[in-house]
Formats: sequence, structure tokens, C-alpha cells
Amino acid sequence: MATSCKNGLMQYRTFGRTGWQVSEIGYGMWGLAGWTGSDEAEVRQALQRAVDLGVNFFDTAWAYGNGKSEGMLGDLVRANPYQKLYTASKIPAKNFKWPARAEYTLDECYPPDHIRHYTEWSLQNLGLPSLDLMQFHVWNDHWALDKRWQREIQKLKEEGLVKAWGISINRWEPANAIAALRTGLIDAVQVIYNLFDQNPEDELFPVCRELNIAVIARVPFDEGSLTGTLTQETTFPPDDWRSRYFHPSNLLPTLERVEKLKLEVPPGMTLPELALRFILQNPDVSTIIPGMRKVRHVEANVACSDGARLPEELMARLRTHRWVRHPTPYSD
Repeated sequence: MATSCKNGLMQYRTFGRTGWQVSEIGYGMWGLAGWTGSDEAEVRQALQRAVDLGVNFFDTAWAYGNGKSEGMLGDLVRANPYQKLYTASKIPAKNFKWPARAEYTLDECYPPDHIRHYTEWSLQNLGLPSLDLMQFHVWNDHWALDKRWQREIQKLKEEGLVKAWGISINRWEPANAIAALRTGLIDAVQVIYNLFDQNPEDELFPVCRELNIAVIARVPFDEGSLTGTLTQETTFPPDDWRSRYFHPSNLLPTLERVEKLKLEVPPGMTLPELALRFILQNPDVSTIIPGMRKVRHVEANVACSDGARLPEELMARLRTHRWVRHPTPYSD
């Protein structure tokens, strides 16, 4: 995907067949739900700083604080009337279960009236007449050929409520949306892609390339492990999602891999910077959406968008850190 440079440092990429020019560093807004240590005033400052530095793609969801995060994004759009900010949100499954398992039916997760209801609810939270991108927050390709969801998203697009549709793919199941992509109705996919989780390169990215579908890379820091700040003593409060994800059965092998990866970090570079630059090297990626709750995180991440490339010999070594993982109880 072609890149261009605006507003100084920030690089922009074409968002698939939509033609939108989006910042290659976007903004993931999960920080207000499921994570401890979030301060709303601080997050608002970080959001505005991101806009000032050229970030124009913001990803939220109804589930992030039951609409609270969407409300903050709407406020940000209104506070910056002369800048085009691309808004993306997600519809939760009707049964509110993550991920979508093969045994769940469309009626349990995304019946047409549910799709419409939550699209309208998200727009109400945002205070906007339309969304640039609405996504299914979970997905299973068993539903791909069901005409009911297909008709409903087409109607919402025709009515001008949603400009483009996307799918957020279940953790460690990068191929579990390909059938839906081939319907021609999906414009973007959001998938976990990072130094460890390189599997989307195998099947998903070639299809996205073929169909000109935008790719949103989420979890660039592996929920925090690739920041290099976790230790064997790291714990999280019970109400923090990471307390389950970094169960000892995951934390300890993750830390072992992180320590090996640290040996690859070039002088003068941090592990988080290396993690972002690895993803940016892939032209299939339209934008990356790290979670950013502090101004300093925004500034550090945006600084990686300078068009510089990692040496190919380093990239070859980084590819050896690929970790093939499959869904487990702690990864839900």
C-alpha cells in the first residue's frame, strides 16, 4: 500500500479500497475498559496530542466502557472540526461472549436487528451522523454466507449510517474471516499481528492483498509483554483483563521469549520501537492501533512513523521469533 507524508513526520497509507489516507500509527481506545490505571483526563490529553501529531484513525467499541470510549471519540471529533478523523467502532455479539465459537449461531451473536440496534446506539454515543468504519467485534466464518447479516450491513451502508464494514478477528485465528472477505462486503479486517504473532502473513494477508482489503494491526505489544516491562512478579488486579491473560502458564513462557528478543534490539532503540517498526515494515498493514493512555506513549509511538526501515538481516532474525499460538481459556 502506498505511503505518503503529511503534517511533517507522520506517514499515511491507503486504507484498502476505501481510498482513505490514514495515519500508519492509529489509536486503540480499549484503555477505558478492562484495564486498570486509566485516568480519563490523562486519556483525553493523549487523544488530543495524537491528533496534533497527525494521528487520524481512532478505533473504539461499544464494549469499551459501555459506550464511554465512543463518547470520548465523539468529543475529540467535535474538538477538531477542521481535521478529518476516521472513526471506527465495533458491535458486540448479542451473547456478549468473546471469542465467537463455532457452535454459536448467527442468531446468538449477530441477528439483523442487533446489528442495527448497536450501530444506532454507537452513533448516539458518538454524537455523529455516521461512522467511517463499523466492525463485528467477534466473528466466526460459519456465518459468512448467511444472507441476513449481509443484507443488514448493506442497508446501513445505503442509508449512510456506515461508510465501510470490517471484522475484528478472534485472537490467534487469523484465517477465520476469509470466507466473509470473499463475499465482497467487508472492507477491513482487524487482526492481532506483532513480532510473536506473525501468522496472518500466511493466509490472511495474501487474501487482503488480492481483494484490496485494509488491515488494522492490533495488539502490537502483545498486551504489554513487548514493552519489556513485565517480570515474573508482575500481577494485575482481579478486575483487570490482563490478570487472566498473563496467567503463569502464559506469563513465564512469554518472558522467556521476550528475553531472547531483547538481544535483537539495536543500540539506541527500545523494544517497543522495534515491535512497531517490525509491523510497519509490512506494506499489507494499513494502520497499527496501539493502546495509548498517556501523552508520552503517544509521542514515542508516533515517532516510529518516519519512513525508516529496519535492515533486512535484522528482519530475518526477527522472523525467527514467530510464535505459533492457538486459542486457550486464558486467551479469550
